[in-house]
Amino acid sequence: MHTELSFAPLADIETELLVVPAIDAQTAKGPDVKPRPVLLSADPALQSAANAVLESGEFKAGANETVLLHAPAGLTAKRLLIVGLGKQAKATVHSVRKAAGTAVRFAKPRGIRELVLALPMSPGLPEAPSARAVVEGAIVGDFDPDTYRSDRKDQSIQSLKVVAVADIDKPFVESAFAEGIVIAESQNFARSLVNEPGNKLTPSILGQRAAALASEVGLKAEVYSTEKLHELKMGAFWSVSQGSAEPPALIVLRYEPEGVAAGPVLGLVGKGITFDTGGISIKPSDNMEKMKYDMAGGAAMIGAMRAIALLKPRVRVIGIVCAAENMPDGKAQKPGDVQTAMPIAPDRPGKTIEIINTDAEGRLVLADGLTYARQLGATHLIDAATLTGSIGIALGTHNAGAFCNDEPTFARFESVLTVSGEKFWRMPLGEEYADMIKSDIGDIKNTGGRYGGAITAAEFLHVFVEDVPWIHLDIAGMAWIDEAKPYIAKGPSGVGVRSIVEWVRSYAQ
Repeated sequence: MHTELSFAPLADIETELLVVPAIDAQTAKGPDVKPRPVLLSADPALQSAANAVLESGEFKAGANETVLLHAPAGLTAKRLLIVGLGKQAKATVHSVRKAAGTAVRFAKPRGIRELVLALPMSPGLPEAPSARAVVEGAIVGDFDPDTYRSDRKDQSIQSLKVVAVADIDKPFVESAFAEGIVIAESQNFARSLVNEPGNKLTPSILGQRAAALASEVGLKAEVYSTEKLHELKMGAFWSVSQGSAEPPALIVLRYEPEGVAAGPVLGLVGKGITFDTGGISIKPSDNMEKMKYDMAGGAAMIGAMRAIALLKPRVRVIGIVCAAENMPDGKAQKPGDVQTAMPIAPDRPGKTIEIINTDAEGRLVLADGLTYARQLGATHLIDAATLTGSIGIALGTHNAGAFCNDEPTFARFESVLTVSGEKFWRMPLGEEYADMIKSDIGDIKNTGGRYGGAITAAEFLHVFVEDVPWIHLDIAGMAWIDEAKPYIAKGPSGVGVRSIVEWVRSYAQ
């Protein structure tokens, strides 16, 4: 998609589709009170063209509601699309992001390949964040998952122009616009990885894709396999992969900005299970095809590292993805087995883990990944994983779970959600939950029973980070969208990329 930021008058722009946001400015309440849609543009020609439909009552400016006008009077554009942001009191830049995605998804099936999006003119919607949100929403909205259809027709938007008024801080808006492009394209890169079927994206191929990306954007990359896992004594990670014909991949990406030799080192660790059958504790066949998405945490970290490399924050970052298949052949680990995780130091033995359920494999690969990040010098850790079905039971599909062992670290993460627009709900940790994973035969067991499953999984990881400031993101309920929304296609969501990037940037010197 070709993207451009313009400051030209909207009425004079030639385009197939001009998109302008509107809000419901009605503040009165009551059963007989009607919405009052207001166009968020000061252009008199636009106001005149939209006046009749705004006054008709057929368009209420609800969130992501649309109305299309052909050959709008007084405008050069062939079509005018008005997209609602909802109630004025609730409209935010995140509403703008969704509206932009809605406009793109409206245009694609109608054969419209170029469109112009007007930045909203409203005191509550600052120009720079809105410029970033518009281009993010549009690029994310352009993604479709039908990659392997033999009769696939490319409906991608070819040209996107975002138009702002001339009398604003242009450098500030231009910078935000450029950031939005990088972050949205990185989110889509993560989505493209998650979308790949298990036979097309094995652990080795994921490593190749990560290495190719690193070469493209200037990251240092190392991709290891079985021999390295044995050398590092990654018994937990290896135990998951031992039942598969496909070898595992330990992917390490490094971002080392020039002139930054001190300060924090951020460790980004992702679960990269490219297909999860459950192993010997095999999953039901219904919906197992979706288990190609079990590497969404790893994909989020790779996408985040892409954005970090291009945005160049002044902070050192290490990205680690532990990729494997979880398969049930004769060499697979069994319930009751005891595995030994990677030692944090030569004088400290690795934790022993009793395997209760082989389908609780994500925490095993992350255990060694988090330990390795610490060995490589990470002073702060964040991991992302489609770790538990329990988090979806607890929070549904509207919030992902967040766990943290350090209040300042979580406060920093929570503060960046106002920028990323993603929803994470903090879940508890505690000794009572840690007690639930104590093993009779070893140090810990890999499940704590039916109740509090997302929390006991987080406590399992807590064992391996100890007191290092750490955030755990359980994205299982939000990494895959089962039904298309007006602003985004069904399929992989890319959740986590934006928030992880902003968390990293918050540490920049």
